Amino acid sequence: MGISRARGGGVAGAAYVQAMQQETEVLYNADCPVCSREVNHYARLSSDQALPIRYDDLNDTERLVKWGITPDAAARRLHVRKNGVISSGIPAFILLWQEIPQTRWLAKLFSLPGLHRLACLGYDYALAPLIYRWHLKRIRRQS
Repeated sequence: MGISRARGGGVAGAAYVQAMQQETEVLYNADCPVCSREVNHYARLSSDQALPIRYDDLNDTERLVKWGITPDAAARRLHVRKNGVISSGIPAFILLWQEIPQTRWLAKLFSLPGLHRLACLGYDYALAPLIYRWHLKRIRRQS
């Protein structure tokens, strides 16, 4: 990883290292062209830096069971698990962006109160439902 020693040393320093090494998990739909393009970009960035981020495809039944989320709920929005807590939508993106140095500016930007609210509304009521409808169409075509 890139951390060779804890800042400040001692117990607090050890806690810092442990927190930094905790794996962040991302649940996304690899069959979705929009989702996979974006998440593959993040996966490349995190892989290049050996960041502890795991990307789980919701179409992998074994992985999905470990998330405790139904396939339908998983397909509706991006999910991120950090420190055992699952977030979805824009808050999930912000958690992911905070982990990748090149995208931390996005986390800061979309955490601003006014923009955060607008982004959540746009994602929750426009983008996520649209992508979910495309997902349902793909499933119907495959049947």
